Amino acid sequence: MADPLQLGFSDYEQIYAKKRTRHQRFLEEMEITVPWEAFLALIKPVYHKPSSKGGRPPIPLEVMLRIHLLQQWFTLSDPLMEEMLIDTPCFRRFAGIETMDGRIPGPISSLSQ
Repeated sequence: MADPLQLGFSDYEQIYAKKRTRHQRFLEEMEITVPWEAFLALIKPVYHKPSSKGGRPPIPLEVMLRIHLLQQWFTLSDPLMEEMLIDTPCFRRFAGIETMDGRIPGPISSLSQ
């Protein structure tokens, strides 16, 4: 089985390509522009915390915030967002999914309930 952090050809191509796509340029700008720490501080007190009863660990707060913003910026439904995270390396990188255990969140609405 391949290492989940190993770059595929499309990932390598997008990272090292000389020409950036509109999505890449936009996400690079948002990375700099969004006040990440302020947003995370506002959300953290009400974000779901792991249960002592077990179950799946929650998706990290920053990853969920980034996915939510991607949905808003690109007008993506939950199922389409899931597909975009699977299909689009720059979306996965922006969301921070490649630094996780490889899990792609399922429909976002079902995770927040």
